[in-house]
Amino acid sequence: MAIQAFEFPKYRPRPVEVNKSDEGQMSGGNLSHLLGQVSKTSSVEIDNLIGNFEGLRSRLQTDRERIQREIEEYHALAQQVMQLTKIITEGVQKLPAVSRSLDN
Repeated sequence: MAIQAFEFPKYRPRPVEVNKSDEGQMSGGNLSHLLGQVSKTSSVEIDNLIGNFEGLRSRLQTDRERIQREIEEYHALAQQVMQLTKIITEGVQKLPAVSRSLDN
């Protein structure tokens, strides 16, 4: 399973439509509507970020569990190698001295 890099979505502010009265001033209703749009946009962006962070948390937990399993498997393998090395060393030490002198 290949690990893929996670990229955060780029923030792109949405254009907000502003209606001005004849005098170039914003009316109370327009201001309320504008604040509502900004609030809704911010809430949606925050919800998206929360969803992204929850996905990252899940991925980190999965990766942590996988790495922990691999460490445990490596530890068990290392223990088996040590036991095998000890068995081989003991076996070689029990060989007759004659065969060792022939090797020299």
